[in-house]
Amino acid sequence: MPFPITVLLVDDQPIIAEAVRRMLADQTDIAFHYCQEPAKAIEMANEVKPTVILQDLVMPEIDGLLLVRYFRANPSTENVPLIVLSTKEDPKIKAEAFALGANDYLVKLPDKVELVARIRYHSAAYIRLLERNEAYEKLKESQRVLNQELMEAAAYVISLLPEPIPDSNSPVTTAWKFIPSTQLGGDAFGYHWLDPTHFALYLLDVCGHGVGAAVLSISIMNVLRAQTLPNTDFYNPSAVLATLNEAFPMEQNNNMFFTMWYGVYHTSTRELVYSSGGHPPAILFTGANKSQAVVKELKTPGLVIGGMSGAAFTSATCTVERYGKLYLFSDGVYEIEKPDGSTYTLSEFVQVLEQPALQGIADIDRIQTFAQDLNGPGAFADDFSLIEAIFS
Repeated sequence: MPFPITVLLVDDQPIIAEAVRRMLADQTDIAFHYCQEPAKAIEMANEVKPTVILQDLVMPEIDGLLLVRYFRANPSTENVPLIVLSTKEDPKIKAEAFALGANDYLVKLPDKVELVARIRYHSAAYIRLLERNEAYEKLKESQRVLNQELMEAAAYVISLLPEPIPDSNSPVTTAWKFIPSTQLGGDAFGYHWLDPTHFALYLLDVCGHGVGAAVLSISIMNVLRAQTLPNTDFYNPSAVLATLNEAFPMEQNNNMFFTMWYGVYHTSTRELVYSSGGHPPAILFTGANKSQAVVKELKTPGLVIGGMSGAAFTSATCTVERYGKLYLFSDGVYEIEKPDGSTYTLSEFVQVLEQPALQGIADIDRIQTFAQDLNGPGAFADDFSLIEAIFS
């Protein structure tokens, strides 16, 4: 709704008010209001919401310059253009009026053409300010609603992530860290038992951030959780990736593709079968015991998923010895800019994983703390997703 031009005249002389009213009589888009009592000027201004105020400088009860000060101290009129009316040109009074916040100075009464022009000029500037303020308030409200919706969506994404498995009696225990770089990120992960002896775990990273990336990652995570991919052997990681590649082509998903690592651990044979598509390798520490464990990078050849129909994916198998700890992560965990401008590499991150445990601090907490200290204050540049799985 447009703001109308509204004039408020404050003058103790009705004859002046009548003269101004007649000058504006044929200006159908200008509303005119008159206040004869200066003591009621602020109250009336709050009520009629003028876009310009015409105010006499010589009035009983309240000095005109003092009233200028009052108008500028009043929140609803502090920015309203104010034209002071004087009986004479007095440079000293004019300077004082401007110093107190007046926008213009007229010797009353001016010619009609000049008065109307000044009213329109000052009102137009103020109306533009009101329109900008109104638009800004609408934008703030829209942003508030959007942020609320994003917070709810982010909470929903978190709710879909699996609960950690801390039970030492379980053949597999898990912990994880998830810190999206924005309110909604493109990373997602999960794990579940396919049957009593086969444990599937995966992590995917959709290109980009925001709502679109989050929706795609959630869709992928849901079909994996529910095992609703048609004609898919979920025990065969390369088959899972191949089916996802055909089910989520980038041309049907706003040109978004994703990388992924998917593995299945067989508790009876202690074999881990895995496949990856454009994703960083999982890092496995395995050996007869913790002190004898060696580091293995688990990765297979494979393009990003959704990038090319018919792309081939392969599976590989690794035996997890008596001691086995697996780290599965997105590249946002280690691709962090150093103070010298270079970026942390995968090999440097593996060295962090190899560092000895700290007394009373879980390894996964130590890793997160290292990354946050390296990143510095503020959000990560990319989503931080890290799973730790221990095979007992």
